[in-house]
Amino acid sequence: MTDFKTKYGPWTLVAGASEGLGAAFAEALASRGLNLILIARTQDKLETLAQHLSNLYAVETTAYSLDLADFKAVKTFISQHKETIGLLVYNAAYSPIGYFETMTEERLEQIVDVNIKTPLLLTKLLSTEMIKKRQGGIVLMSSLAGTQGSPKIATYAASKAFNAILAEGLWNELRKHGIDVLASCAGAISTPGYKNAQSAKEAPGTLSAKKVAESTLNSLGKGPTIIPGLTNKLAHFFMNRIFPRKWAISIMDKNTKDLS
Repeated sequence: MTDFKTKYGPWTLVAGASEGLGAAFAEALASRGLNLILIARTQDKLETLAQHLSNLYAVETTAYSLDLADFKAVKTFISQHKETIGLLVYNAAYSPIGYFETMTEERLEQIVDVNIKTPLLLTKLLSTEMIKKRQGGIVLMSSLAGTQGSPKIATYAASKAFNAILAEGLWNELRKHGIDVLASCAGAISTPGYKNAQSAKEAPGTLSAKKVAESTLNSLGKGPTIIPGLTNKLAHFFMNRIFPRKWAISIMDKNTKDLS
């Protein structure tokens, strides 16, 4: 834990931290002794979480309400704070459910802004300082949905594919500067958002948010990609190495058709 704090501290920025996986990341990081900057849209949830973690782990915490679709606001926020951010965990995601023919242009634009534009430019902004200090870490949340076409969440899945490929490339580019980059390609996670969207029983391999957060952070510095959970690793292997591509897409169709 001391080594983790030394390498990635003293401050970490968790984007999308108000509940679910973001809150699990925040607690896992606080338990490792890192100070927290928590950002999301819901101020009251962030403040409650920040106070709880500060009391429990004796770390400094700050919470700010920001719309992660607005990178200019995020950049302004970062420029106003002098804390040394040694680790970025970008967990925020916008994932409207519906077939492409019914998806509005506004929703498609928001997917791009939250899931692609802001993590891309925030990674650029924070990695610039990390390069100067020759240490740091970046975690981008991807998804198993992004490893093949995923009907009913097609654009969300495509945005997660972007993050996985970006992280893989940056893992190679930035490690010479002492910066570890990791894409976490998670399967289904038992979070409030997932439970609200899932009208049927949980998908095979569904993990707790705590398990995903711990598996991800424990893998930082060990390679470009992590798939939390044995069931999900096996599913990824068969879907991407064994089955024909059209089979994989059809399987995803069966798994996503009950989402609402």
